[in-house]
Amino acid sequence: MTIEQIQNICNELPGVTQDIKWEDHLCFNIGNKIFLITSPDRVPPSASFKAGDEDFHNLISGNIFEPAQYLARYKWVSINDIGLINEDQWRYFINQSYKLIASKLSKRFLKEIGFDDVQS
Repeated sequence: MTIEQIQNICNELPGVTQDIKWEDHLCFNIGNKIFLITSPDRVPPSASFKAGDEDFHNLISGNIFEPAQYLARYKWVSINDIGLINEDQWRYFINQSYKLIASKLSKRFLKEIGFDDVQS
């Protein structure tokens, strides 16, 4: 996987914006809330995202993910090489993170961006 492929997956989701934070992190947001943080300038590129309760514990018990620095208490995980998981896995994790963050936003905002299926 590449940053560009991850970017394409994120851009398929309604209302996604992106910006640079902390000088070199490409962040993907919904309603000004981050759901995916990438470090495209690192070699290899890395990323962090929010996981559900069960996924969080399963992911950090394996060898690929670790609790995200500063964000683990909110169930964020990080991967030091985005190429370690395939496109289908990225789609799943990006969609889950997006939905978890979107579920905290107002229903009015979600309706405005065309997203009405936060719970699934």
